[in-house]
Amino acid sequence: MVDTTVKTQPRPFVTMAHRWSSGICDCWIVCVSGCFAFWCFPCFACITAREAGECLCLPLLDAFGAIPPITTALRVSVRQQYGIEGSICNDCVYACFCGPCSWCQISREMKKRKNPITIANKMISVNI
Repeated sequence: MVDTTVKTQPRPFVTMAHRWSSGICDCWIVCVSGCFAFWCFPCFACITAREAGECLCLPLLDAFGAIPPITTALRVSVRQQYGIEGSICNDCVYACFCGPCSWCQISREMKKRKNPITIANKMISVNI
């Protein structure tokens, strides 16, 4: 009888912090993104929305409301997707008063979380 035992090792589990990886006013950490958001904010917001899997032109609807609904919704979505602590109230405040900075923070977070640090370990087998 042939023994076909499958052996697997547990994979290392890396957790990310339950907070934003950068502050709301850290727009210039990535200078290219900060400049792009400053000089062509509508284009930057549309590209960030597309990278988040949303409709490309969705951020353009923010101009029609007192509270930017798309910015608020995307902040909540990113927070929930990555397990970031926060509240809808804070998201509304950031969306209303720090819109461009909020979009920069969302963009930085998605880029950082999509390229996580990978831990690779090598198993060494010893036959006795």
